[in-house]
Amino acid sequence: MNLLLPVLKIIPLLGALLAAPLIPGLINKVKAAFAGRRGPPVLQLYFDLFKLIQRGAVFSRTTTSILSAGPLLSLVSAGFVLLFIPWGPLPAPLAFEGDLVLVVALLGLGRFMTVISALDTGSSFEAMGASREVQFAALTEPSLLLILLALARMGNSLSLSTIFTALPPDQFVACGPAILLVGIGLTIALLVENCRIPFDDPNTHLELTMIHEVMVLDHTGPDLALILYGASLKLWIMALLLANLFTAWAAQAGVLPASVLILVALGLVAGLIGTIESITARLRLVKIPQLLIGAGACGILALFLLSR
Repeated sequence: MNLLLPVLKIIPLLGALLAAPLIPGLINKVKAAFAGRRGPPVLQLYFDLFKLIQRGAVFSRTTTSILSAGPLLSLVSAGFVLLFIPWGPLPAPLAFEGDLVLVVALLGLGRFMTVISALDTGSSFEAMGASREVQFAALTEPSLLLILLALARMGNSLSLSTIFTALPPDQFVACGPAILLVGIGLTIALLVENCRIPFDDPNTHLELTMIHEVMVLDHTGPDLALILYGASLKLWIMALLLANLFTAWAAQAGVLPASVLILVALGLVAGLIGTIESITARLRLVKIPQLLIGAGACGILALFLLSR
C-alpha cells in the first residue's frame, strides 16, 4: 500500500489536468438550460483549445516577451497549486505545514502575470481592465486568506492535506455554522477569482464593463489557449476546495467512495455557478468591494465561532 500511495496521489492530478475544461462546459449547459436553449457541447472548450493551438500568434511591435511569458507563467502557477490540493482523504502530491499560504501566493502570482502582460501591450483599454483586476485582488486575497485560516483553525493545521482529513464526522454538525460561513466565503472567492458573474462576465463585449476579457484581447493562438486552459484549471482548483469542504466528512464516514463524492460535488459546484450566473446580474463596480469585504467577514466570523 505504501508503494501505491505515490501513484494514487498522481492520478487525481492527471485527472484534473485532463478534466478541468469540463467545468466551464457544465456551467454553460446549466446557463443554456435556464435560457431554454440547447447550448454549446460540454466538450466545447476542448475544441476551442485544439483550434487555437493550430493557429499562429500575432504580436504588436509595442509588446515585448512579457506578453508571451504571462500566459505560460500563469498556467504554471495554477499547475503548481494543483500539487497542494488534496483529493478528499487522499493527501496532495506535495504537502507541508504552511502550504495553505503558498497556495494563496501562487494564485496571486498567476493574476500578477496576467496583469503585467496586459500592461505590456501599451493599451490604455487593457490597462483599465488591469487596474480593476488589481483593485479586486487587493480585497480578494486577504478575504481568501482569512477563509483558509478558518479552515486551518478547524483542522488545527496549515496544510490543506491535513485540514480536510482532521475533522471527524461526528464533529461536522458541531462545526456546521462555521463550515457554512467558510463555504459562503469560498463561493464568493471562487466567483471573483474566476471572473464570473456577479463580479465579471466572461462572455461580455461591452467596453466599459470588461475586466478579465479586456486584459487578454491582444493574446491570440497558442497564447490564448494557455490563458483559457489556465482559467479552467483555476476554476477546477477553487471548485475542488469547495467540494472537499463538504465531502471530506462524508468520505471519512464511508457514506460513498471519496472519488464518487468529490465528482458529484464538483458537478454540483458547476451547477451552482451556472445557476448564480443565470438568476443574477453583474454588480455595479461600487458594490463589488462590499461583497468582497463580506467574504472576509465570513472568514473572521468563522474563526470566532471555532475559537469558542
